[in-house]
Formats: sequence, C-alpha cells, structure tokens
Amino acid sequence: MKKVKIFLSSIDKVKSFVNDISRFDCDFDLVSGRYVIDAKSIMGIFSLDLSKPIDLNIHADGESLTKIMDVIEKYLFEA
Repeated sequence: MKKVKIFLSSIDKVKSFVNDISRFDCDFDLVSGRYVIDAKSIMGIFSLDLSKPIDLNIHADGESLTKIMDVIEKYLFEA
C-alpha cells in the first residue's frame, strides 16, 4: 500500500480523477479525518471536505503502482 496526498479543487478534477483511477483493478481509499471512502465513488468524494488535501491509500505494488503514480501525478498535493 502507498499513501499520498491529493488535492481535488474542482468538480471537473473530481470527475477526471474518478475516471482515471477506475481503469485500474485495485482498491483506492480516500481518508479525511475519521472518514474512509472508496475513491472510485464520485458521491463519496463529494461527501468529503474538498477545500484541503486528502490522503489517498493505493492498494497496489510493483509495476501497477508505477503506472498508477504516473496517471495520478497531476492530482498530487505538493506543500
């Protein structure tokens, strides 16, 4: 499992993020405070506070993790 911070600042970014990660056959969890939701769920994402970065847990490793990181690079939060 890999943990990264992402920032989804607009409705379009949320839609494109869900479309991008839905192509992968592994689990993604978004963690905001005590809430954990399926990152492939648009409705779930909109239940979170999107005004701040969110932790993304990626349940993958090896080559598939490398491909995932390339795809989600544009959503990563850099402090």
